[in-house]
Amino acid sequence: MSNSSSSISQFLLLPFADTRELQLLHFCLFLGIYLAALLGNGLIIITIACHHHLHTPMYFFLLNLSVLDLGFISTTVPKSMANSLWDTRAISYTGCVAQLFLFGVLMVTEFFLLTVMAYDRYVAICHPLHYGTLLGSRACVHMAAAAWASGFLNAVLHTANTFSLPLCKGNAVDQFFCEIPQILKLSCSDAYLRETGVIVFSACLGFGCFVFIVVSYVQIFRAVLRIPSQQGRHKAFSTCLPHLAVVCLFVSSGMFANLKPPFLSSVFLDLLLAFFYSVLPPAVNPLIYSMRNQELKADLWKLMTGCF
Repeated sequence: MSNSSSSISQFLLLPFADTRELQLLHFCLFLGIYLAALLGNGLIIITIACHHHLHTPMYFFLLNLSVLDLGFISTTVPKSMANSLWDTRAISYTGCVAQLFLFGVLMVTEFFLLTVMAYDRYVAICHPLHYGTLLGSRACVHMAAAAWASGFLNAVLHTANTFSLPLCKGNAVDQFFCEIPQILKLSCSDAYLRETGVIVFSACLGFGCFVFIVVSYVQIFRAVLRIPSQQGRHKAFSTCLPHLAVVCLFVSSGMFANLKPPFLSSVFLDLLLAFFYSVLPPAVNPLIYSMRNQELKADLWKLMTGCF
């Protein structure tokens, strides 16, 4: 690690507000979103774990997604809330490294998991007779494990690369959490090219996953539209549309944040986009999945009425 980087003991995160009243409003807003995410994802995890008839590939991947979302929102939101409450911007160097690493693990794993979930829906609708063979319990565990392992290895590579660069442009991060593009802005002008190459490689893998998801859904919609009964089409759409909505929210906001032209860049827009891809999805994913999935909705209702 370079001397410039090691001399930094803390980073300064971008605040959502400058006045005390707005800081407390930000704290209350994020607290509400965080509690909603904990409750929604926690209920989905407990419901799937406690109901044996939900032990299917689709719900197994949904359980993994809920675990990811809990970790995803817990990586960024609590620190932002604490900073607003205590009127500070600081995050320790170690805390920034940990936050960037965990965010990288969870974001990449979630994207790979959404790709696997698209494959699950593709096989279920386009090749239902082979569903049990292609997506047996062992295959599901292997695919989920591969998604987690890919996220971990990707985060190790990016974190080690990013924090090995000399940071010579201060310690103020233009975001409310530590992420790679903002840390790279603090590096010396010619030192970030190595990490940029790694990012391009990762972006190509991500683009491949995105193409796979799009092609899968093209095939899915073609197959669904050929189903003769309206009830059959409705049932097929009810299992696909929630996943498609989650993919669109997560991928579109993340891609626009990282690929937008420079003239559109502003502090407010960067904050807003980061909120859409890092805070909003974990909070609304449980709502999206439970709204159209009657089976999950019924079991969630049974769980809640049984508890209260």
